[in-house]
Amino acid sequence: MIAALGEGFSVGLLLSALIGPVFFALIQASLTNGFRYAATLATGILASDLIYVLITFFGIKFIAGFESFQTYLGYGGGLILIGFGISSILKKKVNRPNSGGIDLPRAKKRTAFAKGFGINGINPFVMLFWISIASVVQLKESFTQRDFLLYYVGILGTVFLIDLLKAFIAKQLAPLVTDRVLFWLNKAVGVLMIGYGIRMIWLT
Repeated sequence: MIAALGEGFSVGLLLSALIGPVFFALIQASLTNGFRYAATLATGILASDLIYVLITFFGIKFIAGFESFQTYLGYGGGLILIGFGISSILKKKVNRPNSGGIDLPRAKKRTAFAKGFGINGINPFVMLFWISIASVVQLKESFTQRDFLLYYVGILGTVFLIDLLKAFIAKQLAPLVTDRVLFWLNKAVGVLMIGYGIRMIWLT
């Protein structure tokens, strides 16, 4: 149980380190509309992730009984992770939010949930990521139903809490989050994801 939760925690840290639309949406929301708005946006992100978890986990579990499917699943999930890693390493520029000096109107909190849900939900890479995670889970023959639950709770809980942390300290970190920092962070995350992918293929 503890091992499953800890492994989910480590994957959640990796997912939280990815630099994408969600990252900048959280930072921008906190800077322009305050922490509560950003926290509501993070809740919308969590909700869309949860839907993807249910779709990918039960979808893959449904067809996992087919002969040799786990082998294809292992190789496919590993290749997806490696692809994510290569894409992150090769990314040359990270587009940062910019209002162009225009004062933006303060958004209402009730729109934050829908915004977070939409930004995360329409990103095809999010679905691919959760497919790779579901592939990893199906290869863990020693996992019980409780282990599966704790594994996903570890991932989703870690991502949500770190999203809240990002929003809370956004103003303090804003001067430090330079293009150079984001550049090297992308490289580091890319290497880690390639490592996860290679390990998954090796275990398969």
